[in-house]
Amino acid sequence: MKLQRLRLLSLIAVLAVSAFAASKSQTFAGEVSDAMCGAKHMMPGNAACLRTCVSKGANYALVVGDKVYTLHTADQTARKTLDKLAGEKANVTGTADGDTIEVSKVGPAK
Repeated sequence: MKLQRLRLLSLIAVLAVSAFAASKSQTFAGEVSDAMCGAKHMMPGNAACLRTCVSKGANYALVVGDKVYTLHTADQTARKTLDKLAGEKANVTGTADGDTIEVSKVGPAK
């Protein structure tokens, strides 16, 4: 009985630490793009292409080296900042889960 209880407590502790580590906020530096085009835009002019794709339903994205992160945010201020920084370098703070970042803050790269 004590062994089972100890195992259960150990499992809970491992899950809690894993959940905490997975939800750690980070800052990513890269170029603002859209998830449809990623690093290579189909239309001339990165900013114009990005805005067209986003207006048709694509998500914003952040290109960091060879990696493209899809950006998710319901914050209208963050979305306006992403639009303003279309095709430019930016710092995006948020929680990464694979290729997706849940955005908490956006600003121009310094």
